[in-house]
Amino acid sequence: MKYVALQHEKIEIEPLSDKLINKNHGGINIFIGTIREWTGDIQTEEINYTAYEEMAIQELEKLAQEVEANWTADVVVVHRLGLLNLTDIAVFIGVSTPHRAACYEASRYIIERLKERVPIWKEEKDTDKTRWGGADANDS
Repeated sequence: MKYVALQHEKIEIEPLSDKLINKNHGGINIFIGTIREWTGDIQTEEINYTAYEEMAIQELEKLAQEVEANWTADVVVVHRLGLLNLTDIAVFIGVSTPHRAACYEASRYIIERLKERVPIWKEEKDTDKTRWGGADANDS
């Protein structure tokens, strides 16, 4: 099972996590990325996410298929678009697998590949200036 989406609405955790329950899987790993105020010395006020939506969905689908095949996983990936404030959820990544180690590996694989391959950009409005970053922007 896979579910991928881009949305402008607030990301609701429970309905997405419910999609990961599988009687054959013993592990569920959920990663939630939020908007933080400080990145080193840079103070963020808000972030506006945009995407080449058709291509982004295609890449998310491919990524989910890779993870399903390589880790016998169920996958949920949802990225929010639009203007987000501090503490808003920007991305939800959920993976369920038969065993816990695979959950961790697959979840990490998704977030790292998402940043490299999926055409989502962020306009980060900081207290001193506006910065632009792409899918591969460094915000670990």
